Amino acid sequence: MAETTTPNSADQQKALWLSTVAFTLCFAVWTIFSIIGLSIRSELRLSEFEYGVLIAAPVLTGSLTRLILGVWTERFGGRLVFSAQMILTGLATFALTWADSYITFLVAALGVGLAGGSFIIGVAYVSKWYPKERQGTALGVFGMGNVGAAVTKFLAPFVLVAWGWQGVAEIWAAVIALMGVLYYFLAKDDPDLTARRARGVAAPSLAEQFAPLKNLQVWRFSLYYFFVFGGFVALALWLPHYLVQVYGVDVRIAGMAAAVFSLSASVFRAYGGVLSDRFGARTVMYWTFGFSLVFLLMLSYPPTDYVIRGKDGPIAFSTEMDLWPFVATLFGLGFFMSLGKAAVFKHIPVYYPKHVGAVGGLVGMIGGLGGFILPIIFGALLDVTGVWTSSFALLFLIVLVSLGWMHLSIRIMERQAHGAELDRLPGFPELKDVHDPDRTVMPHLIEDWRPEDARFWADKGRRIARRNLWISVPALLLAFAVWMVWSVVVARLPSIGFAFTQDQLFWLAALPALSGATLRIFYSFMVPIFGGRLWTTLSTASLLIPAVGIGYAVQDAGTPYLIFVVLALLCGLGGGNFASSMANISFFFPRAEKGNAMALNAGLGNLGVSVMQFLVPLVITAGVFGALGGAPQALSDGGRIWMQNAGFIWVPFILASTVAAWLGMNDIADARASFREQAVIFTRTHNWVMCLLYVGTFGSFIGYSAGFPLLSRLAFPDINALQYVFLGPLVGALSRAGTGWLSDRIGGGRVTFWVFVGMIASVLGVIWFLQLGSFIGFFACFMALFFFTGVGNASTFQMIPVIMRKEIARFAPRQDPVDLQRQSEREAAAIIAFTSAIGGYGGFFIPKAYGTSIGLTGSPLAALWAFCAFYVLCLAVTWVVYTRRGGLLHDIERGRERLVAVPAE
Repeated sequence: MAETTTPNSADQQKALWLSTVAFTLCFAVWTIFSIIGLSIRSELRLSEFEYGVLIAAPVLTGSLTRLILGVWTERFGGRLVFSAQMILTGLATFALTWADSYITFLVAALGVGLAGGSFIIGVAYVSKWYPKERQGTALGVFGMGNVGAAVTKFLAPFVLVAWGWQGVAEIWAAVIALMGVLYYFLAKDDPDLTARRARGVAAPSLAEQFAPLKNLQVWRFSLYYFFVFGGFVALALWLPHYLVQVYGVDVRIAGMAAAVFSLSASVFRAYGGVLSDRFGARTVMYWTFGFSLVFLLMLSYPPTDYVIRGKDGPIAFSTEMDLWPFVATLFGLGFFMSLGKAAVFKHIPVYYPKHVGAVGGLVGMIGGLGGFILPIIFGALLDVTGVWTSSFALLFLIVLVSLGWMHLSIRIMERQAHGAELDRLPGFPELKDVHDPDRTVMPHLIEDWRPEDARFWADKGRRIARRNLWISVPALLLAFAVWMVWSVVVARLPSIGFAFTQDQLFWLAALPALSGATLRIFYSFMVPIFGGRLWTTLSTASLLIPAVGIGYAVQDAGTPYLIFVVLALLCGLGGGNFASSMANISFFFPRAEKGNAMALNAGLGNLGVSVMQFLVPLVITAGVFGALGGAPQALSDGGRIWMQNAGFIWVPFILASTVAAWLGMNDIADARASFREQAVIFTRTHNWVMCLLYVGTFGSFIGYSAGFPLLSRLAFPDINALQYVFLGPLVGALSRAGTGWLSDRIGGGRVTFWVFVGMIASVLGVIWFLQLGSFIGFFACFMALFFFTGVGNASTFQMIPVIMRKEIARFAPRQDPVDLQRQSEREAAAIIAFTSAIGGYGGFFIPKAYGTSIGLTGSPLAALWAFCAFYVLCLAVTWVVYTRRGGLLHDIERGRERLVAVPAE
């Protein structure tokens, strides 16, 4: 805007109000299925799922087209793009009257969705007419066009009663097409486009327009809009159906009641723009999320009957929200959602004035996708839980995550600007008179970190590194416990009344490893982006979700298999933690102690599997949580069991570990890196070689840990193997923690070679004793197998920093030694994390291989032979690439070659 003449007030007002009217009509068309969808559903006899897909289809198109429409608006101008979009929308809406099957209705509905793309056209167009200090108000007024949803809900039911749903489609189509024609002749090109054409300047390239999309901030704004706009659209579509089914009103009353929500979520958007200009968009977002949490908590509470044992006998009462209190609460929710919509789009032209189309298009697309995805999830949640208010509970969780992310981002920004001053403040205002900052200060961000400097390490570094290590260990132990708790839960499900097939049980045992390994890929890159302290806190707190979920799901034998599949996948959150934990700890220690430190972190963390397999069989035998834990489940032999304790037992420890991570851990400034800087590891050959070897070591450890209880139960049904299976992961974890020094002393490559020799011999022993039917031999060989996997886990991770130190020196022989060390450590940390991700897939393939082998041959022997062949391959690769004469590590591990030393600073 600095390069153009400020438009006069008349042109500004004309552009604003013409665009607002056009957007209102587009929004009225976009939500047309909230009314005519009920008639189409009855006519076609659609299921809940089919109906949800139909009403969400226009939202999908409207969302996906926003990004490209925003780009086109920046390139061709809002006048042309807006007009063409409205005319095409009118044709698609009229085409609804020709549809005669569910498929043709879906196709036409996708065309109607073009109406939803109008929002970003208007935002990009209107923002060009106003200076920054007035953009919030202008865009708030434009956003009032959301009231089109209320227009449809007020008028469409009466038109539907008079002329049928076809009449609604025909009238709405004619109005929107006519508006498209009028807009083309009445609107003017925006000032930026006019000035650009006058100077003969080419439109910005796609690369220039999409450049800001790599910023995490843009995706955070998108999450906000996913709720304030996506949630609004989803509720606008869902509420008529909700009101008809829950409160038994007819479609006209339902439409008007839903319109009250749409009205409040639309007309106050202008007020939200005014407030954003006056108090700041951030403050308005705090208001939005805070009050939305209150209203959604009220809406998500299902009708409930209570009986209290009073002194004079039972006291019964119930809680249920009647229709008009429900509508009033929706009105309040809509009011704050409208403020939030204005506040989000106040941010965009301020932060990205030259990229409003692309950034606003992405934010609008994600928000619009919320309107598509959420109604489908609402229907799925209703089918799974049978609770109508589950839709509001989902929105409550989305708001909670959004508020937490926003607040943490703001605190990080404040700390970057005023970190030293904040560190000197007392924890509570009441302590200001006794607070001694020189004694109690503990800065969480370390700007100067030189572990290779012997003096720095002795004076300061070792103490900080060890504190972070000993906070990381219990967090990782809990992560492994939650990740693998499913292996014990699955083995007991048939005994408490769950009629799942053997293949379904193996799938449940394998799914946590699948999701955990996949999450590790993403977790691999999170520590340099977010910082180890914040990410450890968040990832540890996330374990509460599967822990609590398991506790509730196992209490009802009618819980659908789908719920258990979801919980099994969520247990993978614990598996993902390993990648980020190991990457974080690797930054703290010098090369000479790195192998042992990571072995301790991983080995003691791996103990979580053994602790879980030892503790869970004990705690499920007693009601340790009393009435809070729920009633026991009856066993087939007449006994009782509290299976929910398998999940609940971890909750207090997770909470304590989360607090400890936030208060006691540190971030290292030099460890920060973008995804692009870390992605260089995908070009490193040794990254992929080490992935193969780590699948052989850690993949085997976690896979055998997941499958050992079920395999032992099937192979030796007469023996209560569950009381012994914890010993396998215990042996593997202790051998990992206790042998890191061995790899530091004689070399990780040499240790890894002999590990695979031992694993081959152990698997052959398992096969032999399994055929003989000897549980003692079978168990002893598995213990040996677990031992070798633990040793190999430590040795392979010790190899990676050594390999990358040599490789980076070879790639950049003239690089400054300090920079060389920093780059090698960053890449080594990323490779450690990434290999741990790939290695985690072994936890999926091993249990699944057992199930497949048993299904095809009636025995697990085929799977065991396949594992043996894989270990032979790993042995050969280790020898050829690393340990043979001429191999990468041969001379280093025999003291014949020294790595480039980094001088102390």
